[in-house]
Amino acid sequence: MRYCFVLLFAATPALAEPPVVEAVQAAQSGSGWRFDVTVSHPDTGWEHYADGWQVETETGDVLGTRLLAHPHETEQPFTRSLSGMSIPEGITTVYIRTKCLVDGWSRETVQYSLK
Repeated sequence: MRYCFVLLFAATPALAEPPVVEAVQAAQSGSGWRFDVTVSHPDTGWEHYADGWQVETETGDVLGTRLLAHPHETEQPFTRSLSGMSIPEGITTVYIRTKCLVDGWSRETVQYSLK
């Protein structure tokens, strides 16, 4: 019976940690804001990978979303950009939230000051 239990766990996908924001850079230009976000996640292939991140206000309003179309198994961490974002006047802090194909949007966010 013990072997059956161990095999069952081996066949079940592990609950992976959410994608981690390793770094954020942002710059304002004439066409809006550009965000470069570096993410790490133990991507295992097309069935389980970090598939997005978004920029939010403190109240959770989404300002922009960057979808990731493929796994990055051999490129960790990786940086992807989102350009042309409009950020309302008066917003000085935004929050970055990551997404995993299996686990969905993470509960945790990373705070980033626009100053």
